[in-house]
Amino acid sequence: MASSTTDPVPSAHSSAAETQTRPAAPGGTGLTLFAVLLAAFVVPTSISGTAVALPDIGADTGAGSASLQWVVNAFNVAFASCTLVWGTLADLIGRIRAFMLGATVFAVASLGCALAPNIYVLDGARVLAGLGGAAIFACGSAILSSAFDGPARAKAFALFGTVAGVGVALGPTVSGRAVDALGWRWIFGLQAMVLGAVLLCVPAIARRAKELPARAGRLDVRGALTFVLAMAALTYGIVQGSVWGWDSPGTLGLLMFALVLLTLFSALAKRTEAPLLDVSLLRNRRFLAYTLVPVAASFGFVTQLTYLPSYLSTVAGYSASSAGATMLLLTIPVLALPMVGARWVARGVSPLAVVCASLLCLVVGDLGLLLIGPEASFTVMAPAMLVTGAGMGLSAGLVDGQALELVEPSKAGMAAGFINTLRLGSEAITVAVFGSLLASLSADHSSSDPAGGYDSAFHVLLWAMAVVCLILGVLIVALTRGSSRTEQAG
Repeated sequence: MASSTTDPVPSAHSSAAETQTRPAAPGGTGLTLFAVLLAAFVVPTSISGTAVALPDIGADTGAGSASLQWVVNAFNVAFASCTLVWGTLADLIGRIRAFMLGATVFAVASLGCALAPNIYVLDGARVLAGLGGAAIFACGSAILSSAFDGPARAKAFALFGTVAGVGVALGPTVSGRAVDALGWRWIFGLQAMVLGAVLLCVPAIARRAKELPARAGRLDVRGALTFVLAMAALTYGIVQGSVWGWDSPGTLGLLMFALVLLTLFSALAKRTEAPLLDVSLLRNRRFLAYTLVPVAASFGFVTQLTYLPSYLSTVAGYSASSAGATMLLLTIPVLALPMVGARWVARGVSPLAVVCASLLCLVVGDLGLLLIGPEASFTVMAPAMLVTGAGMGLSAGLVDGQALELVEPSKAGMAAGFINTLRLGSEAITVAVFGSLLASLSADHSSSDPAGGYDSAFHVLLWAMAVVCLILGVLIVALTRGSSRTEQAG
């Protein structure tokens, strides 16, 4: 929705007027949804599943640990850096065209990974795959926003969140079986094949779907380059911070460089007629509140998804298979609850109420995990893990749909890119910082009891994650209440 400086939140009148200009859900939405969801499944699968293949890749290519880690990191850095650029580009050239271009880049890059003769080519191909993955998520969200309305849109975004959760949860399992049965190259080959099927659907989608007219203007190249460099420096600095040390000259230099570039990006945006990011979006308090929900999920859920398996193995003595099976308690709600949240909203429950419920689950779940320990029983862990997973599952997909409902249809790609930039950026930051603090706090304890040190450090960080989620929850509620008062005053 268009925002003014005096009333950043769209009024009921402006919402109704814009609904009239938004086209009704066009024909071919079933095929559109299928193609977007299929592509959206591949991206998180590639993120969570590739790590399983690293030992085999190292054995085959003779690569060292640093080069191997960049098979994962290269994708993540490119993904986080380019999502906003793709979203804005989609508004300018058309969402379907940008989605097709991104899926093509991902498919070609995956094929390059499968055929890579050495680790350097593989790392380079993973950069391109991250570039394509950014397009799939940003443009896919924008396509769903323009193709569906009302309850159908809520359902579409709930499915989007569910499929992304399925990809994250099943990525290691699918990739592990592919590596065992076919070899590591086939995990990338299968990704290329799936995206090839997606690309076969695109011409039919383009013929049937009535896409919104492209927004006038050209891509803000200066802003795009500045933002990509800033995000690349930020994410690279965070990734290397746990290796170099957070107070090392290299880490501090990269973080300062990123800060300078982001300041420059903000200054350029105010002087550009068609900036990469329209700052009026950020003056919409309700939109800003919804974009902070994935940030809270990064602290409350993603950190546990990443490090709880290590805790179960190191402290509780679980085998790798037992730890993996136990993690289903954390991921099953992510698969089941997005549709529940969408049904609640369709039945008249306030989306903000669903979001607040999800944030409360994150706080309560993280505090409940404080009960786990070396002797903790399954019945003690299960409720806390299920509640934590519910905190992620209830809001997955919902926040994207609700946030995009608040912006002009012509800026949906930009808004989707911004949301996913915050999502990916916050995940990279929280995971890296959590891991670094976990290592440093564990080292403060006696080396004679490493498991005890890990246990104590993990519990301290659980408290910290719960507090951060609570603070973000209060901020989100304050923003939405402030927007309601502004709307009433207007």
